[in-house]
Amino acid sequence: MNIVTLLIVWVVTAISLLIISKLPLGVEIDTPGKAFLSAAVLGIVTAIVRPILSLVFAVPNLLTLDLLSGIFTFMIAVVCFSIAAWLVEGFRLRYGIWSAVIGAFTLTIINSLIYKLLGV
Repeated sequence: MNIVTLLIVWVVTAISLLIISKLPLGVEIDTPGKAFLSAAVLGIVTAIVRPILSLVFAVPNLLTLDLLSGIFTFMIAVVCFSIAAWLVEGFRLRYGIWSAVIGAFTLTIINSLIYKLLGV
């Protein structure tokens, strides 16, 4: 991944987080600056935590013949979203795990829509 792609991902994620914070989902971000910080932290947390949790979920994935792999992948996204909110002051999950679940799901959808609009 080159630096331009990394910057695009960072900006798109920050904008998506700002949009999510305006929806009544229980995801709160104080300022645009906190959204950019949160996007960076989310990226770093995902880069570190995803491989670890993928190993943890490898056995259940094999046992279910990959039928539930999407659920395990989504659970990893929720965990990363929660950790990022815990690490960044000004990024809160008002309703705890429910805000993390809805926030991670909404982040995926909004990011996808923005990438589609950008043609990326």
